[in-house]
Amino acid sequence: MLIDDYVADLGRALCGPPGPKRDLVVEARDSLTDAAEALQAEGLERAEAEHLAVDEFGQVAEVAPGLQRELTATAGRWLATLLFLSVPATVLMWSAIWHFSPGDPGAWATRPGWYSTVSLLLDLVQFGVGVFGGLALFALGRGSRWIGEPRLVTRSLGLLVLIALPVTGGLSLLLTLGPDVPHAAGTLAPLVLANLVTSAFWGLQVYGATRCVRLTRPV
Repeated sequence: MLIDDYVADLGRALCGPPGPKRDLVVEARDSLTDAAEALQAEGLERAEAEHLAVDEFGQVAEVAPGLQRELTATAGRWLATLLFLSVPATVLMWSAIWHFSPGDPGAWATRPGWYSTVSLLLDLVQFGVGVFGGLALFALGRGSRWIGEPRLVTRSLGLLVLIALPVTGGLSLLLTLGPDVPHAAGTLAPLVLANLVTSAFWGLQVYGATRCVRLTRPV
C-alpha cells in the first residue's frame, strides 16, 4: 500500500474533532514520508520504499484505535473546558442582571413561595455540571495517567450535558414565565444580551455533548 492510500484509509477510520484529526493524519503522513525517503536514500525505488514504510508503521486496524482514543479524549477536554468556563460565566452574568436591574422591588417581595426552591435547584444543577466539567477536564488532562481509557469520562460528560440542559432550560423558563412571577428586569437590553450569550453557550454545549456521545457509542 502506498502512503497516499494508507493515509486516506486512516482518515476514514478516525472520527473526532476536525482540527486534531487532521493534525494526527498529517503527522502520520509526515512520519511515513520521512521513513520512505530514508529507505529511498538507501537505494530502494520510491514505490518499494513507501510499501516498506507502511508495513513498518503498522496496519490501519492496529494504529487507528490508539489515535481514536486520543481524539475521544480531545473531544472530552473541549467540552469539559467549555463547561468549566461557560457555566460559571452564565451564572455570574445572570446574577449581575438580577442585582443591577431587578425590576420592581415591591413585586419581588410577593413572589410565589416555590420560587426560591426552584432557584436553588437551578443553582445546584448548574454548580454540579460546572464541577463535573472541572473534574472531567482534570481526568482527561493531568489525570490521564491514571485513566487508560478516556471513553467513559467523555461519554458520561456528554450524557450529563444532554440531560442537564433540558432541566436547566425548564427551570429557567419556570423562573421567568411561571405563574405569579414578577417581571425579571427593568432594562430590556441586558436581558436580550444575556439570552443571546446563554443560547450561544447552550448551542456549543449541545454540539460538544452530541459529538462526545457519538464518538463513544458502542461499536
